Amino acid sequence: CAAGMVLSVLVVLLLSVLYEALKMGKALLLRRALLALPRSLSQEALTDSQEGDTDPAQGSPSVLGFPILSRRWFRYHVGQTLFHVVQVVLGYMVMLAVMSYNAWIFLGAVAGSTLGYFV
Repeated sequence: CAAGMVLSVLVVLLLSVLYEALKMGKALLLRRALLALPRSLSQEALTDSQEGDTDPAQGSPSVLGFPILSRRWFRYHVGQTLFHVVQVVLGYMVMLAVMSYNAWIFLGAVAGSTLGYFV
């Protein structure tokens, strides 16, 4: 029975490490998505409308005249959504394990979160 307990603690530890890794992956994906956008859409729209030039969306089938960037942004957003769903599921699994009120499982979750954040 001790081997089963050690295995349970290791599984919870690994789930916690994976949870922290997903948090960092989601932040990295968000940074890439923000870098995929133009520097300032609102400033560009304001300067174009103040100059009296043609509307940036006119004659362009895409939103705000940025066809490639909007599609890239959509892909990043879908990726972030999937990361979020997996992160929530893992978080609930770790929470349910901790709710077993077993001190070793709790310590495995804490050690896994610490190790995952450190790495």
